[in-house]
Amino acid sequence: MAELSLFSQVALGSAVQNVAQTSIGGIPYITFESDELSDRDVALLANLSSIYALFRIDGKFLEPVYLQSLDKLDSDLISIQKYQGKTNELFTKLLLNVTLLSSKFAEQMLDRKFSVIDPLCGRGTTMNQALMYGFDAAGVDLDRKDFDAYATFIQTWLKRKRLKHDAAVVRVRREHEVVARRLEVSLGLTKEGWKAGDALTLSYVNADTTKALEFHRPGSFDLVVTDAPYGVQHGSRTAESGLHRSPIDLLKAAVPTWAGLLRSGGALGIAWNTNVARRSAATEILADAGLEPLDEPPYTDFVHRVDQAIVRDIVVARRP
Repeated sequence: MAELSLFSQVALGSAVQNVAQTSIGGIPYITFESDELSDRDVALLANLSSIYALFRIDGKFLEPVYLQSLDKLDSDLISIQKYQGKTNELFTKLLLNVTLLSSKFAEQMLDRKFSVIDPLCGRGTTMNQALMYGFDAAGVDLDRKDFDAYATFIQTWLKRKRLKHDAAVVRVRREHEVVARRLEVSLGLTKEGWKAGDALTLSYVNADTTKALEFHRPGSFDLVVTDAPYGVQHGSRTAESGLHRSPIDLLKAAVPTWAGLLRSGGALGIAWNTNVARRSAATEILADAGLEPLDEPPYTDFVHRVDQAIVRDIVVARRP
């Protein structure tokens, strides 16, 4: 409901009102009222993270509205990987949507290719969602096992789907020393696009997130989207201070770097466990890094319980 309200606030031509959960025939629906939705409005709503179908209510009848999402690749890119600690795919899509809608480029969601980086990318759920949308994707993560697992997965998936692509894992050297490994992928959504040089890029660097600016140019991304460790399956780790249950130390160390990755008007979205860190602490860190935290409704309406140990929230900030 908060995601729908944000779509209405920043992107839709027709304002959405009276958003509610309503039972119809014993099935829960999200309902809303609006003036007639334009084709563009419907195309935007087709990308809501939770949407399965859209109906227009006509008296006692439901009239289906045709939906065509941005998705460019098969959905198993998102769903096929199974591992402990994986973030829910629908929530990952919501986090990406909210961050994009919070940027100054929200009205261009349907019209151009965005560049997205997850600086704590793990096994690549955020990167995969970005690729699904036809965006360029990048990631940084220190965990070697996660890097190896993702590199194996994505190369195998591309081969099985018979998509035109180039992929390689290379060593990054500085002053004759190996400082990181990097997965570099270029893929075509169609054979024709590949021949024409129209390809998506994917980059995954196996390195400390606080050093991301050593591998990417400042201001080269529209969106920074990440899921901070919840302190349950994974702790928060920095090179200097080791492993901690709270993500605050990690955010203090890394947010200035993440802010440097954003171009003007870009947005940073972070999900985290409020049981181990207060929202006010996170927004303070974002503000100190020169970003503008967005801390009014609907941004304050995303908090929800995942399980007894995790109450998850989203915090978003924009680069002036």
